[in-house]
Amino acid sequence: MLKIKDDVDLKELEKFGIKNRFGFFYKSKPKEKEVIELEIDLNTREVKMAGLGDLFHTREDTLYELIKADLVEKV
Repeated sequence: MLKIKDDVDLKELEKFGIKNRFGFFYKSKPKEKEVIELEIDLNTREVKMAGLGDLFHTREDTLYELIKADLVEKV
């Protein structure tokens, strides 16, 4: 399982286009706000990926950016 590190301020996620709504941080596909591609639970900080097809590359890019910024850990 991947999660956002405990010492990371969740506001940092906004720099990656990830928004806070209804107890989750999420990133949607541009122009399709109902299609969630990446979701982060506020309580557990667990990173969940959703979607198939053309969303795959977008969500992988976002996850890569989070890992490169040293915000994600494997638990």
